[in-house]
Amino acid sequence: MPISHGEGRFLADEATIRALAANGQIATQYVDLEGRATADVHFNPNGSLFAVEGITSPDGRVFGKMGHAERIGSNLYKNVPGNYDLRMFEAAVRYFR
Repeated sequence: MPISHGEGRFLADEATIRALAANGQIATQYVDLEGRATADVHFNPNGSLFAVEGITSPDGRVFGKMGHAERIGSNLYKNVPGNYDLRMFEAAVRYFR
């Protein structure tokens, strides 16, 4: 998934990260080809701490993420090859039906 900028990244102190992890609120992370969370810029392009890409609210009803899954459309990402329609929202609707 393309990242639209390099300025934004997930920042939190270690205690907050541990609390989010303990509560199951770290929903997505940047991972390497072996599936390990990483700070490597090739996989974690904005340098998010602890490789956090997305978190949820404590009740799981709100999902905030760094990659812009909502930005899908014609002639976007001309400098980034590939298809980035993750169908994330469509998949969520199917899952909860």
